[in-house]
Order: sequence, then structure tokens, then C-alpha cells
Amino acid sequence: MTFLWAFVIGGAMCVAAQCLLDWTNLTPAHVLVVFVVAGAIAGGTPWYHALVQWAGAGATVPLPGFGYTLVKGIGKAVAQEGVWGLFTGGLSAAAGGIKAAVLFGLAAALVFRPKA
Repeated sequence: MTFLWAFVIGGAMCVAAQCLLDWTNLTPAHVLVVFVVAGAIAGGTPWYHALVQWAGAGATVPLPGFGYTLVKGIGKAVAQEGVWGLFTGGLSAAAGGIKAAVLFGLAAALVFRPKA
């Protein structure tokens, strides 16, 4: 059931993003920012944490999950380090995802030729 709910919740987020792209004049970059900011705002509420517990990767892998990870990392770092955690917590929490994106982007750039 965990896989089913992850698929349903993650798919619903993707459908919402596609609807925004189809029915508004927003660009993909706008939708990306909207979803990350919405995830960060929702990360400050207890209901998104409950959704993460219930849907697992369906709530943490899509873009709102990145905003949620940033907020949770900042909260944890502030609790441990004080005000300095505001500057370091988000990057520390999301470092694995950022590193993977950079490395996979580099690998794709080395393997494939760009179109002119």
C-alpha cells in the first residue's frame, strides 16, 4: 500500500503542475518556483509532515518535497546552532539532492552532444 499511496500522491502533484502549465501562462520555471515555495510553506505546518509519513516518497521526491526538506533542515539547524542555522540548515539538508543533480547533469553533458 505504501507504493500505491506514493504513486497516487506524487502523481496528483504532477497532475497539478501540468494543469498549471496547460491552463495558465506560467512557464515551467514559474511552476518550479511555485511548487518549491508551496512545499516550504507547507513544511512549516504539521499536515505536510503527516502527508510525508503517509505517502513517503510520493510527498518527498516531487518539487514540494524539496521545499519541505529545506524548511526542516533550517529548523533542525536553528535548534542546534542558533541563528547561524538559518544560513546553513537548508543547504546541509538538501546537499545530497543538490550533489546528485550536479553530478547527473555533468554525466549527461559528457555523454550527450547538445543540439545547436
